[in-house]
Amino acid sequence: MQSTTIETTPPELIAALQAAQHVVVFTGAGVSAESGIPTFRDALTGLWGRFDAQALATPEAFRRDPDLVWGWYEWRRMQLLRALPNPAHLAIAELAQHVPRLTVVTQNVDDLHERAGSADVLHLHGSLHQPRCFDCGRPHVLPPAPPDEPEGGRRLSPPRCRQCGGPVRPGVVWFGESLPEDILAAAFAAAQACDLLFAIGTSALVYPAAQIPLLALHAGARVAQVNPTATALDDECTWSLRGAAGAVMPKLLQAAFLAA
Repeated sequence: MQSTTIETTPPELIAALQAAQHVVVFTGAGVSAESGIPTFRDALTGLWGRFDAQALATPEAFRRDPDLVWGWYEWRRMQLLRALPNPAHLAIAELAQHVPRLTVVTQNVDDLHERAGSADVLHLHGSLHQPRCFDCGRPHVLPPAPPDEPEGGRRLSPPRCRQCGGPVRPGVVWFGESLPEDILAAAFAAAQACDLLFAIGTSALVYPAAQIPLLALHAGARVAQVNPTATALDDECTWSLRGAAGAVMPKLLQAAFLAA
């Protein structure tokens, strides 16, 4: 493993990116945090401060108090709608213009990659913008934003399914639920088929998603980690670039493809 910093981006990584036929970008909460979105493990603030986020993110919590859980997730969704893609999202989207094939895999439940211009993003943990019926699973379309943002800590009744009348739930993967099999299979296949993978803003601790960089390595690909702090991937990856994704990724794109 070669550990480096943003100031000393290794020429070997630049050459690997220039030569790559299939690049996978695997992003975690750190990328969205640079757009001002708190990570899931951050302490809740304001009126939500008396709640435990992990205790709200279960099917059992929704059955017990659907108004509380839906109100919290709508409050989160409104936060996401106010956020903007940051330079890391934009650089990742632009990367698709310079490599033959790019696959974006994310653990994040926002749509910042899509709003930056990335297509066909694989959302391992679902999306707050794709709710579905709790009972029958039918997708439900929400308006872009309610007239009034739900106040932090306020209960809000979920809409009802137009097919069966059941309550609509957030379209995210809750604790105790499996990741969507088709999305996970596509992510694993991409990792095993790529020649270069970027692991950006992820702790590399949450399985099965944390297997993705390891699958790439075991298949012979090289892995570049971008993170401001040490992670479980430090001893495994080919290169580890210390720094914010919004600084590192534009610099790398510039060096590989845009320099005069």
